[in-house]
Amino acid sequence: MHVTAIIAAGGRGQRLGSAQPKQLLSIGGRPILERSVTAFLAHPSVDAVIVALPQALVDDPPSYLRDAAALALAGSGKPLRIVAGGERRQDSVANAFRAAEATSELIVIHDAARPFASADLIARTIAAAAESGAAVAAVQSRDTVKRAAVGSGGAAKPDGADEAERTAVAAPCIVAETLDRSTIYLAQTPQAFRRDVLRAALAAGERGAATDEASLAERAGHPVRLVDGEATNIKITTADDLTIGEAIASSPRAGFKPAGPARTGRAGTGYDLHRLVEGRALVIGGVTIPSDRGALGHSDADVVCHAATDAILGAAGLGDIGRHFPDTDPRWKDAPSLDLLARAVALVAEQGFEVGNVDVTVILEKPKIKDYVDAMRASVAGAIGIVADRVSIKGKTNEGVDAVGRGEAIAAHAVALIRTLSK
Repeated sequence: MHVTAIIAAGGRGQRLGSAQPKQLLSIGGRPILERSVTAFLAHPSVDAVIVALPQALVDDPPSYLRDAAALALAGSGKPLRIVAGGERRQDSVANAFRAAEATSELIVIHDAARPFASADLIARTIAAAAESGAAVAAVQSRDTVKRAAVGSGGAAKPDGADEAERTAVAAPCIVAETLDRSTIYLAQTPQAFRRDVLRAALAAGERGAATDEASLAERAGHPVRLVDGEATNIKITTADDLTIGEAIASSPRAGFKPAGPARTGRAGTGYDLHRLVEGRALVIGGVTIPSDRGALGHSDADVVCHAATDAILGAAGLGDIGRHFPDTDPRWKDAPSLDLLARAVALVAEQGFEVGNVDVTVILEKPKIKDYVDAMRASVAGAIGIVADRVSIKGKTNEGVDAVGRGEAIAAHAVALIRTLSK
């Protein structure tokens, strides 16, 4: 199933009181938008990503989006497109939906202002929508819920405004009734839909505004399945949310990456070597490099990703790449090694570790890789889920010695440092 992710980032976050759009602000040393986009670019269930931005950012996008889009154009990364948003959230989503490939069978929508959605939450929401047609991440209310009497509050809020962006009620409110909190769920994103369901939902939105796509799907007559959300999947709306977000980003319990260098408790090394043959693409660090020969292997034979994968798995005591992704398994035939790397990082995370940094040395006589190193670092960092300055990739020759020196093979050595998450 072809899955396209839409990152809704067309708003300006006026309630935050920032001079720049809130999605560009940093939490834990990484921009909010980068965190949200990377979560979907690195997810193995997502095939393409579309980001809806204000027109000013479409004209001059952040560097991490430019780099990801350039990788996609070079055929070395997942397709990433940038489109202009609209006046309302649903307009931004509609613009992005029109830009989705016709092959997209399922669309998953996520607010850029929710930078902490886990890979598991994304996977569960996609799986539920694939089965039911529509799904929304939501958390059950933990508090007693009161419904206010009509007219007991302040001035009415504008139709279609995001709940977090509307004017706060100033006048006293009167309780009309207490609701059964076991039936109350607070909607989050991601929200996922089969293509036909989302098309009908957006058409329903033309007849009136709504605060999310799940509401539009309901209006169009489609049942929407609830998927258990996450308490840490907060939406950054106010300055207080930024403070909470910093705490989440630095919390080892939540498994998110802190801003500074991670505490490194364990180290692993990796090595990979492949013959160079005609008729194969030369993929290094997720980047396809022009060459008359490429590495021969069961997957795409990316030595940087293979060596890094071995180093990360080794640091966690989880064996090597052949144990988890054997060349006897047809699932990994011609598989992008970036995906294998991302899967290895997920395995390590399940054991309570996160990656601190990775250093890789590529040994290759020709072609030279220096012009592609920055793109490789960004690509590998995206797969691991860390910032690019935690990834080092260097190119060396073997001075004409042995098969590598004769240009018959390519090799790579890697070192990975990982951090043990506190219990």
